[in-house]
Amino acid sequence: MDDPNIAEKLVEVLQRSDGDTSLRPVHTFGVSVTGFFEPSPIAGNFCVAEHFKAEKTNVIVRFSNGSGSATIRDGWSDVRGMAVRFHLSDGSDTDLIAMTLPEFFAPTPEAFLEFALEAAPAPYEGQSPWKKILELLHLRLPERDPYPGETISPDAGAIRFADKNAYAQLGVLQAATIGAPVSYVRAAYHAVHTFVVTDPDNTRRWVRFSWQPIAGVLRTDPNKTPVDDYLKQELVDRIANEPARFSLMMTIGEVGDDFNDSSRPWPPHRQRVMMGTLTLDAIPDNQEEQCEKLSFNPGLLTDGIEASDDPVLHIRKESYKISSKWRNGTPCPFSRS
Repeated sequence: MDDPNIAEKLVEVLQRSDGDTSLRPVHTFGVSVTGFFEPSPIAGNFCVAEHFKAEKTNVIVRFSNGSGSATIRDGWSDVRGMAVRFHLSDGSDTDLIAMTLPEFFAPTPEAFLEFALEAAPAPYEGQSPWKKILELLHLRLPERDPYPGETISPDAGAIRFADKNAYAQLGVLQAATIGAPVSYVRAAYHAVHTFVVTDPDNTRRWVRFSWQPIAGVLRTDPNKTPVDDYLKQELVDRIANEPARFSLMMTIGEVGDDFNDSSRPWPPHRQRVMMGTLTLDAIPDNQEEQCEKLSFNPGLLTDGIEASDDPVLHIRKESYKISSKWRNGTPCPFSRS
């Protein structure tokens, strides 16, 4: 990386004009849940990390919307997040951070910064019926209608960027069509980046992780008026009734797969290993302390799991640290105020 301040610049650029600097710049609103992780009988054959060998590991999970807006908009089409913290027996922790987007928007920190600048939310009014017809005649998709209360959107900028940069096209297309889940636990979440796991024989494998909901994936009806605030209460009601569960799947990369570019998918026929089951059974009463003040980090790893050389993974590690410091009172060095 040529720019030593790129991590700080990313955090600054990702702050939306309708956001709040005392909150996270993205994934602003969320809810935490506690529970435990139980490894599958074969997980320890592939990775020596403690939570893949222990009988049970306690966890705390933060589900979130992707937007950095300071207004809750649960029903809008948006990338959702799932940050899992495993509490290990020696008092340390390890995190696995995932989102509903299977691939990322950019292969390098510099490209990510360019994307974030181009995709900054801008005034959004949608298109008239006649403009939509014209777009269709030119074999172009018309803009969607704004949601009730929506005045700014990153869509146009993201699409412009994808038109100029092929590596962003898959991520932008997936994000544009991702919709809204009926529940945080009715969505699949992907850790996106590649990690390196070590087995008991010291064999190292390059892998990608994803969480698959036992209840299945289900989205809201896109033709109905979206509800602004329902995901937290839906989760509270659901957990009061019965636990929610996810399977942790590990995909093993092969020669020819790109281990350091999270914008490139791997072939769908790669070997997958079921590494364990996550059970969520309680909602902490103090969401401020047990959710909003928690600082997850994709670089918080443990013995047996290493970061790949993916440069975006490494810059996210630094950006998460910076974002946490700024939220807790350290001023942003690039602030224009």
